[in-house]
Amino acid sequence: MLAGCGLLGSVLLLFLTEQSRRWPLSTTGQLALVAGLLAYFGPRSVAKAAREARELRREDLGSGEPTPLWQLPLIVVVLTLPVGKLAGWDAGLRVTGGCALVGLAQALLLERRVAQAERAGGHAFHRIAGSRLGRGTSLGYAGR
Repeated sequence: MLAGCGLLGSVLLLFLTEQSRRWPLSTTGQLALVAGLLAYFGPRSVAKAAREARELRREDLGSGEPTPLWQLPLIVVVLTLPVGKLAGWDAGLRVTGGCALVGLAQALLLERRVAQAERAGGHAFHRIAGSRLGRGTSLGYAGR
């Protein structure tokens, strides 16, 4: 959902504002940097969360709810509008593009890493309370 919102925001900016198309090399370079950081730090963050996962009682499963889907478009808009207004819509495009990259990394790269850690550990991970933006997702697993 985050990837879709970021992509939609990027397409809208490109079609609706001429300013979003200025400095294409800068935009491309900055988004490539974001992709590189996600590729480097993302798997390490998953490995750390898997290592630090704690065993949960079955009744404690589900304590860490994911971000509600309806909030994701608002998050992209709230991040993009002030940046676009203050720094220009090319900067806004970098924000929407960054959101798309983060969503894609979560769906395609990090999800696979969690699945690998589940296979290696022999249990399924669950998001638990304590997950925060900037600190990553906290994981737990069902007790036997």
